[in-house]
Amino acid sequence: MKSIFTDKAITPSEAQLKTALGETYDYWQTLANITLSLHPKAITQWHYSGEKFGWSFRISDTKRVLIYLLPRDQFFKVAFVFGSKATDAVLKSDIADSIKNELLAAKPYAEGRGIRIPVTNEFQINDIKQLITIKISNY
Repeated sequence: MKSIFTDKAITPSEAQLKTALGETYDYWQTLANITLSLHPKAITQWHYSGEKFGWSFRISDTKRVLIYLLPRDQFFKVAFVFGSKATDAVLKSDIADSIKNELLAAKPYAEGRGIRIPVTNEFQINDIKQLITIKISNY
């Protein structure tokens, strides 16, 4: 499923994002703010990944993306790529087994293992907060 924002010529605005995400907009803001508070020098940017994927929002440091926020219709996905140290930290944490299993099942690449978590309600937020902390703490 691709981004709800697909027009390469139009970078999504905050108002468009709020309308598209509906009730999940506050969770998007919470996760972005947590990431920026843990890594104050991070850079935020919309990125167009081509017609197949559309627009996504990235929060990065100077070397890599910390978190990807992927807007959908009335929800969004959070995506991470974890290197081996971060993967080990996730597996040792009290994060939901479903997330650990998805991470273990992800194909390992040179940059790490990637996972995507749909955010449709508040239940995933605490696990995602822990994932952000693990990602930033384990470069």
